[in-house]
Amino acid sequence: MATACVLGGEQAPSSGNTVFLKPARDVSFANEVEHAIDRGLSFLLTQQQEGGWWSSEDHPAVSGLVLSAFLGHPHGRYRTNLPPALARGFRYLEESAKPDGRIYRASLANYNTAICAMTLALADNPDYGLIVQRAREYLIRSQVDLGEPGVLDTPFDGGVGYNDKYDHSDLNNTLIALEAIYRTRPTGEANGGPRLNWEAAIHFVQSCQNLPERNSQPWVSDAPEDRGGFIYMPGESKAGGTTNAVTGRVALRSYGSISYAGLLSYLYADLAPEDARVAAVLDWLRDNYTLEENPAMGQEGYYYYLQLMTKALTALNRDRLELKDGTAVDWRRALAMRLINLQKPDGSWVNGNGRWWENDPVLVTAYAIISLDHLHPGL
Repeated sequence: MATACVLGGEQAPSSGNTVFLKPARDVSFANEVEHAIDRGLSFLLTQQQEGGWWSSEDHPAVSGLVLSAFLGHPHGRYRTNLPPALARGFRYLEESAKPDGRIYRASLANYNTAICAMTLALADNPDYGLIVQRAREYLIRSQVDLGEPGVLDTPFDGGVGYNDKYDHSDLNNTLIALEAIYRTRPTGEANGGPRLNWEAAIHFVQSCQNLPERNSQPWVSDAPEDRGGFIYMPGESKAGGTTNAVTGRVALRSYGSISYAGLLSYLYADLAPEDARVAAVLDWLRDNYTLEENPAMGQEGYYYYLQLMTKALTALNRDRLELKDGTAVDWRRALAMRLINLQKPDGSWVNGNGRWWENDPVLVTAYAIISLDHLHPGL
């Protein structure tokens, strides 16, 4: 006689074997998360400036992240009939758009363009279609090719930098550009626009990975604690490096947020989880799993780390993450609980460490809410 062991959910159709199902949704906890989201959004509404922007008039990306936090609300309540404050925010983004596709004010053209393009695409408003299309095409044109044109002859080829294609590429800007290009595919493909060289993009991402069998650059670490992880760009790690006392060779250290950036970049490039490069970074991330800090960086970039973890593990559709000691963690619940416990009485989040602008409660609150927006459906 067929049996089924049901863990808090509905029983699956019997096939003669014991079946273990995912527990039923914890509605109470999901409501707590939604409450934290709403408190955070209420805080952000109090921080908008008269011109429709948040935190920095010169960097529309911050306003783009804030608007994305609203648009990602679990019940989609801000996607139609925009409140006046959000309508002003979107007007500010529109006014930041340039005819050549850039969406920026003062500097960091690629970074601002990519984030704002994703925000405008998320709004699903046909009035933004041309702005998004032009932004996408600009980002594609910004792909770096420093050596012989069309030849992958430098480790920087295929990536994206802060500004134009003649700037050096780095993994963080490359990730944001790849995500924007990936998420605006319907707009780009429908209009027959240019296509990114994804092979070149993979070449650059691979050039930032501590994986000696795939990356022969002199800085690559062969230490077990670095294997599979990523650095900021070829030749530079924000986590520093270790120097061999005998040879003087410097091996650059892997760190948490940029390793999730590498994983996400591979996923946007459609590499399968079974690919050796993807499997290697997953192994590093499992070995270094923590919600207490950004691995190898302490509190620097901590909330950005949590956001990238959320996006990457959501993209992989992993309900549980198996750690190196064999235990499996319900990472969604643990991460959501961590964020709830870190929320300030006024609804905001902020990092005591100011690296990468994380002492700005507007930016960090947007990061935290975007994370919770992604976590909520899986709780």
